[in-house]
Amino acid sequence: MDLIFLLLILACFHSIALCDLQGNALFALKNSLNPSGSQLTDWNANQVNPCTWSRVYCDPNNNVISVSLALMGFNGSLTPKVGVLRTLATLSLQGNSITGQIPEEFGNLTSLVRLDLENNRLTGEIPSSLGNLKKLQFLTLSQNNLSGTIPESLEGLPSLINVLLDSNNLSGEIPERLFQVAKYNFTGNKLNCGINPNHPCASDSTDRGSSRKPKIGIIVGIIGGLVVLVFLGGLLFFLFKVRHKGYKREVFVDVAGEVDRRIAFGQLKRFAWRELQLATDNFCEKNVLGQGGFGKVYKGVLADNTKVAVKRLTDYESPGGDTAFQREVEMISVAVHRNLLRLIGFCTTPTERLLVYPFMQNLSVAYRLREFKPGESVLDWPTRKRVALGTARGLEYLHEHCNPKIIHRDVKAANVLLDEDFEAVVGDFGLAKLVDVRKTNVTTQVRGTMGHIAPEYLSTGKSSERTDVFGYGIMLLEIVTGQRAIDFSRLEEEDDVLLLDHVKKLEREKRLDAIVDRNLNKSYNIQEVEMMMQVALLCTQASPDERPAMSEVVRMLEGEGLAERWEEWQNVEVTRRQEYESLQRRFYWGEDSVHNQDAIELSGGR
Repeated sequence: MDLIFLLLILACFHSIALCDLQGNALFALKNSLNPSGSQLTDWNANQVNPCTWSRVYCDPNNNVISVSLALMGFNGSLTPKVGVLRTLATLSLQGNSITGQIPEEFGNLTSLVRLDLENNRLTGEIPSSLGNLKKLQFLTLSQNNLSGTIPESLEGLPSLINVLLDSNNLSGEIPERLFQVAKYNFTGNKLNCGINPNHPCASDSTDRGSSRKPKIGIIVGIIGGLVVLVFLGGLLFFLFKVRHKGYKREVFVDVAGEVDRRIAFGQLKRFAWRELQLATDNFCEKNVLGQGGFGKVYKGVLADNTKVAVKRLTDYESPGGDTAFQREVEMISVAVHRNLLRLIGFCTTPTERLLVYPFMQNLSVAYRLREFKPGESVLDWPTRKRVALGTARGLEYLHEHCNPKIIHRDVKAANVLLDEDFEAVVGDFGLAKLVDVRKTNVTTQVRGTMGHIAPEYLSTGKSSERTDVFGYGIMLLEIVTGQRAIDFSRLEEEDDVLLLDHVKKLEREKRLDAIVDRNLNKSYNIQEVEMMMQVALLCTQASPDERPAMSEVVRMLEGEGLAERWEEWQNVEVTRRQEYESLQRRFYWGEDSVHNQDAIELSGGR
């Protein structure tokens, strides 16, 4: 067992322990908040990794960085167990009916940047331990029943730029330092405000401390109000005119090889909430088709007996949640291709965001490979070839014929659906990112599924169309082998947990018979299997620059240009393998090396 594998195992143990700690703390928070039976149902005590839970957001290392539980009607209390979340940067619980005190343990949240507990029923004093939160920028405790004095420890918060403590029962002096932040509000308390005319109880973003400020604010407000009224009047007149002229906003889409199409957003149906509630039997759990990072997907039947799939987003309260919804609506509306999932319509309410798609009766490729029920047909080899080519064409369209290009960022068998004719339809654009070719491709958060994510995306956070090519290559391996991208059961026989490593090993040993899915019962063309495996390995090269573009992948699957690319890859791969083996020998047996087995053993039982 080599050192790299041992380090991987140690990293896995660390990640599991971290997830246990965070999951237990958040599950305790859920219980203390007293949610209703329909709230936070995916916060499962047996599934301790909270990074898959709704309203919980993590960084690429599975550290919880944001929890957003605003406006959910909780009437419980806050648990001190939250204090273990040392990586938490945002905690939003505003607009509930939470009672009790703010736990002293909140002072242990040393990464906290934003704490928002506004409009609850909190009592007791503001904990002095909040003075430990050196990264805190936004502190909002307005509209509660907090009492006592403002802790002097808050003066020691160097990053604080916004402190709102209005509408409580606070008394005593206000620490001088809090008057220096960009925005503050202490009104509606029994505090000693207004003694110094330069320290009014509420700040103003302009000309703070000036005696002329109230009058200027009134004048500016009146002028601004008139401008807004005039603007709204003109806008309403415009909307009235265009509505009666049958006006629709048009978006032009360049579809390669076909006549240009015009797509109007007016073609999308805006569903009523009640309509989708009835269609899904009140979003019954038995109708759940799947669940992803943005929410659950339900099977539904409309009043006209049309079967649909309703995607109910769960992150609309999060920063960017509504933006993400709008992005997905616009993106899917303009991306029109036979191998891309079509959007039927959408629904928005103050608390809900939903997308409506046609129901794919043959579900996903992953289902047909690994989850099909007894008596259901297995995907035969000709169908698998069509799926591979159809998926490639869909991705080629996203990358090379959309402007701006669209990167999917989670290409896998589970996200490729099958229509009634078993044609591939690429779905789940919830993880997609629009990339303007004139701008950088740096992302702020790694999205995707482990085993399918390209190495450069994991290490740098930079995504490009070549990250999709890598994911597509892994999907080809799924299609040929029927196996998952990561399978820990292989540890019993070998070291290759990753499907890619497993396939490379068998390819070097010329054992194609051991690669192909046994469910095919040897009903396949071995030359076509070999061709598909070669394309997969070309797509999953470590360097993104060496991977083919999706247009090249389409041509190779159609029989053009594969032989030359494969010969070049083999020459490079042999050289790399020799260099790696030479490096291993030097590492383990070199004169300056110390091969100490005791130093790399795992820790004992705990």
